[in-house]
Amino acid sequence: MKPRDRAAMRRALLYLSPNLVGFLGFTLVPLVISLVMAFTNWDLKQHNMFHPEASPRFVGLDNFILLLREDEFLRYLGNTLVMMVGIPFGMAGSLGAALLLNTPLNGTTRGDHRSVLLACIGISVVSVLSSALLVTLGLGGSALTIVVCSFGALLLVGGAAGGSTVHRTIFYLPSFTSGVAIFLLWKKIYNPTTGPLNTALEGPLSLFGDAVAALPADLVRSGLFLGFGLTGALSIVVARKLLRGWQDGDVGLQGLVGGAFFSTGAAGLAWLWRPSDGWGLAAAALALVGAAAAIILLVRGAARPRTFTCAADVGVGSGLILGAGALVLQVAFLGLGVWAHTLPEQATSGIAPPYWLANYNWAKPALILMGLWAAIGSNNMLLYLAGLSGIPKSLYEAAEIDGARGFTRFWHVTWPQLAPVTFFIFVMSMIGGLQGGFEMARTMTQGGPAGATTTLSYFIFSEGFETGRLGFASAVAWAMFVLVFAITLFNWKFGGRYNED
Repeated sequence: MKPRDRAAMRRALLYLSPNLVGFLGFTLVPLVISLVMAFTNWDLKQHNMFHPEASPRFVGLDNFILLLREDEFLRYLGNTLVMMVGIPFGMAGSLGAALLLNTPLNGTTRGDHRSVLLACIGISVVSVLSSALLVTLGLGGSALTIVVCSFGALLLVGGAAGGSTVHRTIFYLPSFTSGVAIFLLWKKIYNPTTGPLNTALEGPLSLFGDAVAALPADLVRSGLFLGFGLTGALSIVVARKLLRGWQDGDVGLQGLVGGAFFSTGAAGLAWLWRPSDGWGLAAAALALVGAAAAIILLVRGAARPRTFTCAADVGVGSGLILGAGALVLQVAFLGLGVWAHTLPEQATSGIAPPYWLANYNWAKPALILMGLWAAIGSNNMLLYLAGLSGIPKSLYEAAEIDGARGFTRFWHVTWPQLAPVTFFIFVMSMIGGLQGGFEMARTMTQGGPAGATTTLSYFIFSEGFETGRLGFASAVAWAMFVLVFAITLFNWKFGGRYNED
């Protein structure tokens, strides 16, 4: 190396030294230490300055074997995966917000601008006055209801007056706020006695309870069959969709099996969640019959000659996305069915708002709803906005000439062009979902009630810094790393191919 090159290298290292030192001191060295700790029995309660005779020792794979045997690890892994149910809904909400904010609300001419502005002002005034009247008449709500309506009115009028830039700024404002502050705010919102959410729900739920009590109890309980029947019917719909892709050469054997696994797996959940009476057995049979019919349909369809052939791993991403999306809807159907089955008993004592964070069954849905709200106006929305701005207008002009309007234009032009952005958002959301959950659990629920909101990240914290088992906590952390790495590798292998197609 020439003297001039060596001097340039020294200057470059000098400028890079702050980042290199930070990376070595706060990232690389702790990672290596944690990897070594994962193979030891380091326990702060036993190995500390008060017990100089004891020292950590190498235990090999004992920590990893222990975490697979402990029910808590699998339970908290399940909590983490359940918390990720909101990811597709958050992505859909971000895309919807981006599509809305990409449309100018102030019109294309001065007359349009004036008309939109006057209409927004009228809607805002009616909204604020109506909320004030409801509060005055004692129909539920509080002064906070008027504040929320006033803020919504200000948002509507501001967007009409200043254009979509104002809306984009306001939508993104929560992302500038500290996460802990947001969690504390939502904890107040979810307060079962004084929170604005339960205050607003109390009146409508009371009226709903009266309506349920007036209906025949068996008629209301029959909603169980509707929810479980829709679960089985959706399995058949997904099977038909997969077979169509199989015949057209768009889905291979792996995509067919993967999609069918998710869509028919809801039948197992139906059997586990069924009520313990005769109603539950009959309703679970509906879901099982639907899943069995879907499997028979897939087997017969796969045995017939194909119109177009393809490799086994073609369309894996499409099949899995279709099956996983159907599974989310099926879980919702099952939950609504079980809830309908219990409605007559609840109506006798009055249907009241849930206790949210203090209730074992409602704690996870409460955090999922909060995460959904945060995801809609997050960085995902900005990424979709950037993707929308990069779509050539000539594609829309060609689609308009061909007669494409509304949803057809979105499905055949906008959505395919956003495939790279969607793939990136999905991969990052999966990584964040597997690693997340600590801040909100620590701030809002402390992992409760009864461990209902304890995720893997919070489990690592509690084992390492509350229980003191640093070796075991490190093993859990590296097990989570392997899980994140495997899922990310799977996404890049199959999702990347789907994105290129």
